Amino acid sequence: MVIGHPSLSKNIPLPRGEGLERMEELDGEEGGKGIESIGKRAENKSSGRRRENMGSLTNKQPRIFSGHHGNALAPCTRTHQIGALFLVVVTFFLTRLFHQSFSPCTATSFGGTDLSSGRSLVRISDAGYLFWPNRGYGSVLSLKIYVYEETEIDGLKELMRGRDGKISADACVKGQWGTQVKIHKLLLKSGFRTKRKEEADLFFVPTYVKCVRMTGGLNDKEINQTFVKVLSQMPYFRRSGGRDHVFVFPSGAGAHLFRSWATFINRSIILSPEGDRTDKKDITAFNTWKDIIIPGNVEDGMTVRRPTTVEPLPLSKRKYLANYLGRAQGKAGRLKLIEMSEKFPDKLECPDLKFSGPDKLGRADYFEHLRNAKFCLAPRGESSWTLRFYESFFVECVPVILSDQAEFPFQNVIDYSQISIKWPSSRIGPELLNYLESIPDRDIQRMIANGRQIRCLWVYGPESQPCSTMQGIMWELQRKVRQFHQSHETFWLHNQTIVNRNLVEFSKWEPPMPLP
Repeated sequence: MVIGHPSLSKNIPLPRGEGLERMEELDGEEGGKGIESIGKRAENKSSGRRRENMGSLTNKQPRIFSGHHGNALAPCTRTHQIGALFLVVVTFFLTRLFHQSFSPCTATSFGGTDLSSGRSLVRISDAGYLFWPNRGYGSVLSLKIYVYEETEIDGLKELMRGRDGKISADACVKGQWGTQVKIHKLLLKSGFRTKRKEEADLFFVPTYVKCVRMTGGLNDKEINQTFVKVLSQMPYFRRSGGRDHVFVFPSGAGAHLFRSWATFINRSIILSPEGDRTDKKDITAFNTWKDIIIPGNVEDGMTVRRPTTVEPLPLSKRKYLANYLGRAQGKAGRLKLIEMSEKFPDKLECPDLKFSGPDKLGRADYFEHLRNAKFCLAPRGESSWTLRFYESFFVECVPVILSDQAEFPFQNVIDYSQISIKWPSSRIGPELLNYLESIPDRDIQRMIANGRQIRCLWVYGPESQPCSTMQGIMWELQRKVRQFHQSHETFWLHNQTIVNRNLVEFSKWEPPMPLP
């Protein structure tokens, strides 16, 4: 399915859930049975005709079939049979010819082969348009998302601007946590946005808590208290127990930025690049069944602006086999890489990066280093995910994942073995360099070409673009939509009236409300 602008598909009914999957299964199962039964009926009829023909030879009486009005029809001769067969063959070839002539574009796989029969992988057309698989998603995007206004609920502005209201969105859009601002701004302009809560499929709660915390706008205790105050004023959050509410937590801390997340938003949909936090917490805030992994925030100069900050180098002009650009942070895997670079300086580059002072490494210099190797190593840092994985696609070096617990975006539809390498972090050493050195350039080129096709899914652009992160997020959100909303504090009566525990109708619920 190709994505058009939402205004073109608003009135198209959307198959949701597992309906399409079941239809496909029935096509295979029941269709096979139907063909078998048709074949048996045809065989029986054929046997009957043979018996009739044998009888006609014996009795010397031709059998004539009559129509409804008794008009005799001419018997089916061999000439008729040959003509019918010829007509079927011509019709088949003409249908194929017209289908190919009017097909708007050819969808190709990462390797350039035809993907028109694929059902489970994302496809990119030759013209750069994104095709999302039907299975489990529906045939068109048909979402209505309500975006809370920052002045609508007491406390929400503080979660976006800090206690003094002095933190701007522009100050928060840069760096690894910029996705919380970009997604919010893109949804405000989205064709899928609705301003009517009663018709919304999902509700987006904008917060910039990572930026606000990092810039001193709120401390951890204030963030927690303000979150609880905001949630207690949302009747629709109360109605569903938060199941249809969406939050963005854009850093390695994930939803742990809200200390009481496990109590209040453990049923909500969380967008985060981080899929694991068990190294510092007893439990991860990411749930593979309800939450969505999103790409990190790669600098606009490498993704949006033209020309880009730096351009990829041909493989033959790259100085190093591999590189690692980052701080040690006392992490075992990173320390091993730095130690290896000292032993094999002609193969592995691990420069001593300065992120402050007069020798601070600029962004252009950073990408100049990154593009100078065939493989970009992405070890675990403070958390399992790393921005370096996404950056590597835009300098066209093959990412090598050295983080065992890492999760990646859109795994339902992307085969990551075609665009990257994942190596056990426990085996970081000369063995890794020997393995990378053994890979032929033609295989490296193939993986780079595959990555070049799908890297548009790492770009935070509007869903009206042929391919963008927002399109991927929208498709994933569509799978989360529920027809019915309820929680353990939601009840309903015989006339479909939604009430609370005190039998007060939903339209009359007044904040603050007890939270689920």
